[in-house]
Amino acid sequence: MLPALLALAIFMQMLDVTVLNTALPSMARDLNASALHMQSVIVSYVLTVAVCIPISAHLSDRFGTRRIFMAAMFLFGLGSLLCALSSQLSMLLVSRVIQGMGGALLTPVARLVLMKSFRNAELLRVLNYAVMPALLGPILGPLVGGYLVQYASWHWIFLINLPFAVLSLFFASKWMPNYTEKPGKLDLHGLLLFIGSACLLTLGFELAGHIASPALSGMLILAGFFLLLGYKRHSTHKQNALYPGHLLSVRTYRIGLSSNLLSRIGMAALPFLLPMLFQISFAYSPVQSAFLLLPMAISAMAAKPFLHPLLNRFGYRSILLSNTILIGLLITALAFIDAQTSTVWISLHLLLLGAANSIQFSAVNTLTMARLRPYQKSSGNSLMAVNQQLAMGLGTAIGAMLLRYGQALFGASSVQTATTAFQFTFVIVGLITLSSAFIFRRLHAMDGHNMTQKQGA
Repeated sequence: MLPALLALAIFMQMLDVTVLNTALPSMARDLNASALHMQSVIVSYVLTVAVCIPISAHLSDRFGTRRIFMAAMFLFGLGSLLCALSSQLSMLLVSRVIQGMGGALLTPVARLVLMKSFRNAELLRVLNYAVMPALLGPILGPLVGGYLVQYASWHWIFLINLPFAVLSLFFASKWMPNYTEKPGKLDLHGLLLFIGSACLLTLGFELAGHIASPALSGMLILAGFFLLLGYKRHSTHKQNALYPGHLLSVRTYRIGLSSNLLSRIGMAALPFLLPMLFQISFAYSPVQSAFLLLPMAISAMAAKPFLHPLLNRFGYRSILLSNTILIGLLITALAFIDAQTSTVWISLHLLLLGAANSIQFSAVNTLTMARLRPYQKSSGNSLMAVNQQLAMGLGTAIGAMLLRYGQALFGASSVQTATTAFQFTFVIVGLITLSSAFIFRRLHAMDGHNMTQKQGA
């Protein structure tokens, strides 16, 4: 039952994340908000997840895995219910923060229980079984969201979480062990510096799209960078730092972390931008929009078996360099589609983009962790997960910021966003992705060679 419980938690989270994107335009109309401000609904959740992940292990050790998992599931269910009951955007954002507090703890705690409950020989099989539903979430999410919005209401995209939450609470109370450990001393100083930096940077980019507050957004971004530098200095001198400074002394980890952040920004913006483009600019229905996004999710799953043969044949450096350029060009090429473009052509474009994206981040994640020592893997894995969440939040915030600037630049009305504003946004976001290729150039030809040999064997 433990692998089934983790599978249920992962599926619920992945469904919740992906089901939301196609519903944003309808939610904006119902909440009397601009569709171009709805990115806050995504950013508030992923930012909360990012800042709560670092304390998941500490809380589990202190209070026990079952207690924390059940508390997290309760918060996630409560946040989902409050989201469905929200009548204003501000209330929805607060509800998403509550939901994110629960979501941040669910998967790490459930994974920790599996690692403590099964022998190493069984662990890989068990984890593979548990994460399989994560592959279905991105496929089912847009379709479920599209149909619920079109034939019911957007409130149901949150209400469908409640049966999963109740079922998970029941299973956890019956079968989940309550493992505890003597917790280490929490690096509160480092935690506050890290959280403050993440919040200020994300909020700064959020406000950057509001033409009336460029000075404030600049100050927030600058303050966020100063806090990040403060954390870097703190981590090099603190013996038990939240994320020790010696992690960044591993060259491949340092390259993987920075490239992951920069290259994810472009792809993280697309789940927000594409449904907006299809529904607002092209006047497609939520269901039509969902079906157009489907090829990207299907090809992402289908491409995974090809990763290891490609890495064995060409190596990490060649694959990541060429694939990054391909993704950047494909994102930029989205600027050339309009309402008259064939849906078949759009589907083929997104099919290729999904496959390239899947290869990209599977390879980056493997390379990032490849050369860490055993004592570095726990904190290194946690920091990589936080980095991915921050990239999702920043990508969504930057995509929305560029879209609002494009709207102001090209004189589009607030109701019908001009396709030109989207084209402007896709070009800039594509160039950001292309720039991450310069980071991958720092890889050596033999980096990851031992990993490909193991995978091939």
